[in-house]
Amino acid sequence: MSLLGIFVWELIGTAVLILLGNGVVANVVLRKNNGHQAGTLFITFGWAFGVFTGASLASPSGAHLNPAVTLGLAIAGKTPWSDVPVYVAGQMVGAFLGAVLCWATYKLQFDDHPEPENTLGIFSTAPQIRRKPWNLVTEIIGTFVLVAWILLSPTAKVAAGGTPEFGNSALGYAGVSFVVLVIGISLGGPTGYAINPARDLGPRIAYAFVLPIRGKRDGDWGYSWVPVVGPLAGGALAALLYLAVHNLT
Repeated sequence: MSLLGIFVWELIGTAVLILLGNGVVANVVLRKNNGHQAGTLFITFGWAFGVFTGASLASPSGAHLNPAVTLGLAIAGKTPWSDVPVYVAGQMVGAFLGAVLCWATYKLQFDDHPEPENTLGIFSTAPQIRRKPWNLVTEIIGTFVLVAWILLSPTAKVAAGGTPEFGNSALGYAGVSFVVLVIGISLGGPTGYAINPARDLGPRIAYAFVLPIRGKRDGDWGYSWVPVVGPLAGGALAALLYLAVHNLT
């Protein structure tokens, strides 16, 4: 695929992912919505199915939708390093646009919300207990699980005699969505499980500098590096595990 094709498909897929992911949070948090106060589980399922939708759309580019996934695949030798900046650029622009589309969808609810200073959490993550080293550990572990599943899950193949063997990754993007779902339910409580630098940073930039939400707070930039560095480190560690296991076989 051309570099332009990679950029466009990653942009489309990530924009839809963020639109649906940020959208489910807005549905729960902002008042005068049918989903208001539906709870964390509602949000977790929304994000998981958002991953499925965005990844399915972006299948021509491989549907990374996440710089941590792109980095892990590059370290594992499955994505050319020369393509990495294009993937990340598409993901960041798509995440920014997805956040803008989410705001446009819920514009009336944002205008009516009585606590506009608390709306950053609709777009980006924040820890329940702010201890950045441990918040970083949480993000590393969550992303490690995601990227390790992508790299290590058995693929579908045809065995001797023509018998098909369906590995875990034969589930395709639904399988990744299940992994995101369980990460959210099991590991997402401490930091909101960004597990994706673009998913957090793109909407954070849109919120802080573009979205016209009266009374909003700043972008919490003192914490913003954690959901970027943590996922990248987790993706890299998962790739190193893949290389170590691959060399044993």
